[in-house]
Amino acid sequence: MRTHVPKGREAEDLKTGKNWFVVDASEQVLGRLATRVARLLIGKDKPNFTPHLECGDHVIVINAERVRLTGNKLDQKVYRSHSGYPGGLKEVPIRALMQRHPEEVVREAVVGMLPKNKLRARRAKKLRVYAGSEALARHAGQKPQPVAL
Repeated sequence: MRTHVPKGREAEDLKTGKNWFVVDASEQVLGRLATRVARLLIGKDKPNFTPHLECGDHVIVINAERVRLTGNKLDQKVYRSHSGYPGGLKEVPIRALMQRHPEEVVREAVVGMLPKNKLRARRAKKLRVYAGSEALARHAGQKPQPVAL
């Protein structure tokens, strides 16, 4: 058995990530949605997947405001960041972030599911998240295909 490694033109085709997919986040559980979207961004479902090449597709997530959180996450989950200065800790409850920027909640979940390597930033750029469904017309030129999750 030999492992197939794409070379030349085949590797270039993998890098382009030509396909565009639309995922509707309505009534989807946040974590499960994030893992499925991350698999599309990585390209793991493709037959010619190669771990060290960028072979994923573009993904558009709509209706991020209608994503579902299980358990007590709406009351207990907090996003923390630190500036590095004394007293520089910022804590934002997920309830407040869902009201102001629901697309950021979905983006953080999906990017957190991507592998922590040099391809992460490139894969994250292929993700577009929108709070409602009206922004889908913006990507009509790419002819995105709906994905049933």
